[in-house]
Amino acid sequence: MTRPRDVLYSPEAEAQIVALCDYLAARASPSAAEAYTNAIVDRCDQIGELPLAGIARDDIRRGLRTTFFRKRVVIAYAVAAKAVTILAIFYGGQDWESLLREE
Repeated sequence: MTRPRDVLYSPEAEAQIVALCDYLAARASPSAAEAYTNAIVDRCDQIGELPLAGIARDDIRRGLRTTFFRKRVVIAYAVAAKAVTILAIFYGGQDWESLLREE
């Protein structure tokens, strides 16, 4: 059995999760926002166990993989030999494909 990879977060992904928490706290409640964003982080951390289970999206960016959380969140990540890097976390109807596409 292979050892799980470490899960790292890009500065963009960290900022996105904080912004999502703030957004949800203003519209629902701080405790609900924290619970939801903590669940997203837990899901991201699980990616290190089966990093190739996500959908390969080389059509958008070489090495990009995506997975979903509760039908509303797209988690974009890249897999390396010893780590998985969470590149971005998108909520709702954001045009994540355009935002991630390499120029």
